[in-house]
Amino acid sequence: MTAPPITRAPNRWLMLAISMFAQLAATVFTNAPPALIPNLHFERGLSLSQTGLIAAAPLAGTMCTLIVWGAIVDRIGERVSLLIGLSMLAISAGAAALADSLVLLAVLLFLGGAGGASTNSASGRVVSGWFPPQRRGMAMGIRQTAQPLGVGLTSVLVPNLVEARGLAVTMLTVAAVCALAAVLVAAMIVDPPRPSMAESRRTGHGANPYRGDRRLLRIHGVSIALTVPQQTVWTYMLVWLIATQHWSTAAASALVGTTQLLSALSRVGAGIWSDRIGSRVRPIRYFAFGSAIAMGGLAAFSGTPLALTFMIVASIIAVAHNGLAFTAVAEIAGPHWSGRAMGAQNTGQFLTATAVPPVMGALIAVAGYPIAFAVAGCFALLAVPVVPARSVTPEA
Repeated sequence: MTAPPITRAPNRWLMLAISMFAQLAATVFTNAPPALIPNLHFERGLSLSQTGLIAAAPLAGTMCTLIVWGAIVDRIGERVSLLIGLSMLAISAGAAALADSLVLLAVLLFLGGAGGASTNSASGRVVSGWFPPQRRGMAMGIRQTAQPLGVGLTSVLVPNLVEARGLAVTMLTVAAVCALAAVLVAAMIVDPPRPSMAESRRTGHGANPYRGDRRLLRIHGVSIALTVPQQTVWTYMLVWLIATQHWSTAAASALVGTTQLLSALSRVGAGIWSDRIGSRVRPIRYFAFGSAIAMGGLAAFSGTPLALTFMIVASIIAVAHNGLAFTAVAEIAGPHWSGRAMGAQNTGQFLTATAVPPVMGALIAVAGYPIAFAVAGCFALLAVPVVPARSVTPEA
């Protein structure tokens, strides 16, 4: 399977749209199992620990293969990598619809998550490769909205579908979404042009970008630190609104959904900002400092009406940096290393995102919400001096 010959440059916006849909399909697959928990628990009699295993399986598969897929993308290209990964997603989801045991279901979801990890590096590479530097930040910001949009779509589609039609129909629907993404990739995605290794060495992009240059490691570290306030707010905003602000579940969930949409838009705005000023890292530094202030304000004013304002601001600003960091990683790593670098970037964020909810949950239980919010704010503050001074390598 090789990319079709290029007679003219494809429409870059079409490349962005299909790459974004591929990422959205993988997000739907990964987030479908958590949305199945009520059905598995109440209708099928699984314990909460068993449903937790099911919910974690695709995320575990993704974490285990992000860097591997990055290396594959670097070697065989974006289109074929996307096609293989999305096919694995579709096959795993279809087989999961027929699974008759807990172990088989978990294994299939793990394998699907492992395949879906391809979309993280490959779709990012398609976007960064086809968009010029002066528009790349905006394009990557749009591409990064696939995650919150996919989470939102899953939260609406899966619980209602499984209640009305059952588990098999639900997983077959997820399989159809992934299969459609695979068909679109096969039909329309064209790998962006890459210079030869010799040419890349002449421009300083052929060597291992981690050797003699700490910018990538610093961006990885910044993203890990900023994942702490992001996951703290996203995980506990709903229960905080209900328990401390005395909101109804319907009102609280509506606000959480609204902030997810605003968070998606913030990534696009951040990308446009970075394009205009010609820097990815300067806005990241501002967002890290802003996140620290928002989390600190949330901790200090947790028992007052101001707390709600700080919570909304924190939930939006905590994720605004994601697209910028991903773009900076691609630009610094260059065309022959960006797949692996993006895989490393996502691996650190996934591992942190997995650890934050239980750790912060235990801290909230012992010390309360204000202390937990203050600790999360400290991580954001620590990220500020770690942001590198520059990241511009427009040839990527």
